[in-house]
Amino acid sequence: MEDKPLSPSPPGESQRIKAEIARFLREDRLQPKLDKLKDGDDEARQKLIADHQPAVWIAGAARRVGQIQQVTHAIKFTHPSADGSSLSSFGNPAAGVLELGSHVLEGEFSPDVVGNAAALDVYKFLRLSVDGRTLLDRATARDPALAEALSDDEAKAAEWMTDFAALPEAKGGPASHKLAKQLYWPLGDGGYHLLAPLLSSPLAHAVHKRISEDRFSDAAKAARDARRANKAHPHGYRDYPNHAIQSFGGSKPQNVSQLNSERRGENYLLASVPPAWESPALRPPLKADTVFTRYFGRRKEVRRLTGVLKDFLRRKANTGNTLGIRDTRAELVADLCGEALNMAAELRNFMEPGWSALADCQLNLAEQCWLDPARSLSDEDFAVRYRRDDWRDEVCKRFAIWLNANLQTDKTLFGGPEALEWRTMLERELRKELEDD
Repeated sequence: MEDKPLSPSPPGESQRIKAEIARFLREDRLQPKLDKLKDGDDEARQKLIADHQPAVWIAGAARRVGQIQQVTHAIKFTHPSADGSSLSSFGNPAAGVLELGSHVLEGEFSPDVVGNAAALDVYKFLRLSVDGRTLLDRATARDPALAEALSDDEAKAAEWMTDFAALPEAKGGPASHKLAKQLYWPLGDGGYHLLAPLLSSPLAHAVHKRISEDRFSDAAKAARDARRANKAHPHGYRDYPNHAIQSFGGSKPQNVSQLNSERRGENYLLASVPPAWESPALRPPLKADTVFTRYFGRRKEVRRLTGVLKDFLRRKANTGNTLGIRDTRAELVADLCGEALNMAAELRNFMEPGWSALADCQLNLAEQCWLDPARSLSDEDFAVRYRRDDWRDEVCKRFAIWLNANLQTDKTLFGGPEALEWRTMLERELRKELEDD
């Protein structure tokens, strides 16, 4: 690599870079720290201002850039205390389109950064973009405009660019670690290859972005609303059943990598099982004033959960109201609330809208609103009642009464305080369901 830029920069480009660097240091680095100072702390204020002068801060950034490394596969996704090598690989170009890997990302490829979390601000600095090129790209290309913006001293500017351009370079030789995943792959001569599988952070980042947009974007929500209302919509939406979220880094996701920090440590796991289709043999809850007494109470999982909760409370009746008891009780009741939401979703999705208007349906009006909301699209009187929105309170109250009655034993008697607790928990779940919709 040469010590000096290759050719003069276009007029004004170095000034635009210098202005962007000054804005970054002033708004993104200095001002947040000044805002935390107490009034009258002039000495600390002046020191911060001096430390964030471009020449001073850039010199420090050039020293600290060696503490981080730009990678694609970070070892700390395997274990946060693993100290082996993280690698940079943009995928196997020989891999086909039917094989999933980093090579499929193309324009969505986002390199990651690992190392000292306290030096990640240097990477944010190098990600600054002027005229469509990042400072890191310019440093790697020995861009004369960047050199002019960094310093009037050509030798110093060249040294800093060399330091910054080394960000993607590996630190030392490849090495695994006892806390990393390692596979011994046998060879024909009695030897073996030691394979160390690493997670592709850019691929995980792209998957997380896609799934998050499919779940939470305004367009996806509009499509789901149209589906629930049985209305036409310009496009569909995607669902990811049985997915899970794996957390990396705990309360400090930045210690794993920069992209992991941007994802708040979240990594989506998709169910790697074939779909199991089951035809819903549903019948509407007819000839009953409430859905909870027979229809809901006869569900297999509801019977199991109710029995477990009832037996647990009976065994703990004389041991006091400890934190462990309260947590277990809350978890089981939360599962019952989830079963109530599942039942409601089944009736909404698989029953013909308006089934609650059948002559044999004797459900109270509140539960009709809860379980058959699409009826409001064709029944104006029903729609008026549905829009009043006070039916949720009645549903939760009936759930609480049902649960109290099913938990009574010779050792456990439940009344108003317990009913209020069950009612509040279901109200909370219904509110979350409404927010998700």
